[in-house]
Amino acid sequence: MATRAVIFDYFGTLTTSTPAVVWNELATLSAAPLGIPAARWQQALRESWPERAAGRLGGLPETFRELARRCGADPSPEALAEAIEIRRTGQRKLIRSLRPEAEPTLRVLHARGIPVGVLSESTVELAEAWPSLPIASLVTARVLSCEEGRRKPDLELFRTAARRVGVPPGECLYVGDGGDGELPGAAAAGMSAYLLHAADRDDGKGLDREKDWPGPALSSLAEVLPLLGL
Repeated sequence: MATRAVIFDYFGTLTTSTPAVVWNELATLSAAPLGIPAARWQQALRESWPERAAGRLGGLPETFRELARRCGADPSPEALAEAIEIRRTGQRKLIRSLRPEAEPTLRVLHARGIPVGVLSESTVELAEAWPSLPIASLVTARVLSCEEGRRKPDLELFRTAARRVGVPPGECLYVGDGGDGELPGAAAAGMSAYLLHAADRDDGKGLDREKDWPGPALSSLAEVLPLLGL
């Protein structure tokens, strides 16, 4: 069956990979105004990831207030606002660190009338930053876990992405770096799943998250275009 749409993961796929040390540094910076030890704040962020990725803690003010409470802190509104601004600023840099070939690849797909979807396991920061992204106008539909209340590899996320680009799952190509069980999930939904195995894929934790992925792989996003005869 011909491919009529492409669905991309976001972090580590359209963006470059982010080493764990960078996430920890960002957490340390946002912990300081709250008066919370960096290690404790990092732990709170890690432990709350499933809730944050499913949008269960609300926006950043509600999220930071709740996490501070869990850490035994009651920061002032000013301290909370400072920590949130630090988080937003750092996250936006990571969100906008697109791979060099990401925008050109999406522009070709857009110009050829091929619908593009983004399906991301993400927290509210990506939803907030989305309108300002240089690729936003090139994406037909976005499906963010924090907005859908579901996390990968929930099949409904993949089906939702297919519906929003207006193409059956069996005619969608899915490209991701292999986190969160996304490749088996995409395949189970009927999509043709490809692993993006870029040179920077090791995220600093020494993990190869889909070591046993039996399907096809790409080394660059630009390799999507020949798959569609472009």
